[in-house]
Amino acid sequence: MAIASPSLLSLNSHVSSASSLHRSPHRAKPFSRRKSWLLVRARNKKTNSLSVIEAKISTDDVSEEDIVIVGAGIAGLATAVSLQRLGVRSLVLEQAESLRTGGTSLTLFKNGWRVLDAIGVGSDLRSQFLEIQGMVVKSDDGRELRSFTFKDEDESQEVRAVERKILLETLAIKLPSAAVQFSSGLARMERRENGKMLLELVDGTRLLAKIVIGCDGIRSPVAKWMGFSEPRYVGHCAFRGLGFYENGQPFEPRVNYVYGRGLRAGYVPVSPTKVYWFICFNSPSLGPKTIDPSVLKKQAKELVKNWPSELLNLIDLTPDETISKTPLVDRWLWPAISPPPSTGTTVLVGDAWHPMTPNLGQGACCALEDAVVLARKLANAINSGPTSVEDAMKSYGIERWPRVFPLTVRANLVGSLLQWENPVVCSVRNNVVIPKLVRLGPILEHTNFECEPSLKRQTSEVPKQQ
Repeated sequence: MAIASPSLLSLNSHVSSASSLHRSPHRAKPFSRRKSWLLVRARNKKTNSLSVIEAKISTDDVSEEDIVIVGAGIAGLATAVSLQRLGVRSLVLEQAESLRTGGTSLTLFKNGWRVLDAIGVGSDLRSQFLEIQGMVVKSDDGRELRSFTFKDEDESQEVRAVERKILLETLAIKLPSAAVQFSSGLARMERRENGKMLLELVDGTRLLAKIVIGCDGIRSPVAKWMGFSEPRYVGHCAFRGLGFYENGQPFEPRVNYVYGRGLRAGYVPVSPTKVYWFICFNSPSLGPKTIDPSVLKKQAKELVKNWPSELLNLIDLTPDETISKTPLVDRWLWPAISPPPSTGTTVLVGDAWHPMTPNLGQGACCALEDAVVLARKLANAINSGPTSVEDAMKSYGIERWPRVFPLTVRANLVGSLLQWENPVVCSVRNNVVIPKLVRLGPILEHTNFECEPSLKRQTSEVPKQQ
């Protein structure tokens, strides 16, 4: 069973008491809780949005920070850890009251593991999760169409399904206890004449930041402020869950895919007792939002009621708190049309910039890549003034765009192909394409990513802006 180490258990003591985490010891000026502006919580019936009205009273209670990271998900925590290993401090703002450790797991390929090794957490995670040896593809009647072994296709490949909860806790434990400030939702952003960013939080706190890094997910307020469009729904939804086998799960360490007509499923062992599963189905509209676990289980089982019984049993053994239903979305970063990932000294990382569908298993891996690339560029520029910092962010965008845009498009196309409904097309897929034409090696070439270990630097402060 994948369990947290004693050090992770100790994390709960300062993560759960989130309201006391406002500022790390090295910060010279504590956050003031004096209300310098008024929050009017008036609900707009049309937008259901929270109206925020500013009553300017004083600027004395504005706290100053060098680097503020918005969002304590995988991208935000990985960026903070990467910066810290390079000797650069940051403050992470998280709107939730604690680490958002719900949900299931995610599959990390070798590019993700190389980043985790580079920032010093790879070995902490490997011992808790099974290495996946290969994959098998079946039709919805249980017939095996093809099987692969990862090492046969790519000797350097490494695949593990990792619980999101444990990944976040492992990253967070590498940071000072007050480096993450919880209950800190972002209400408004404003660029000041000196180039600094004024961040106003929903509780009335105001911060001036020299650098802002948006790691706040697919519905990113930072991305919206920078002019990015909302992510686009791709026409598929997914049920997800994490089955628990008290006496040990029965599956071999491999990814299992089952393909039907307009419907597909997959499951993969995570640990000796846990198995992650998903069901992806076509849906022209999102339909009503449902969070009742019993309803979600019933809907998921109804989709695959005539499929192999091991999948149905897995759904039955899924704890309520791990099951979810989510729409799949992405955003295509068209050249010369989409905004760049940085403006001034504000920059985006991970899903906030390039949300992608999970069909290649690269969403989290690319977020980890973003984190180390940006951290290194910022650390190299940190002594050269704000212009150099802006240049570092532009360089980050130039380097990362050719990587993330093709992967976003490819993930979308793969998903569309796998969601075919036409019976003739599905027959060709199952009897010709998968058994005879597909080669796993070329399909996984996108997991090649070189990443050297992050090394500490002497400098830890962002230069003052004039």
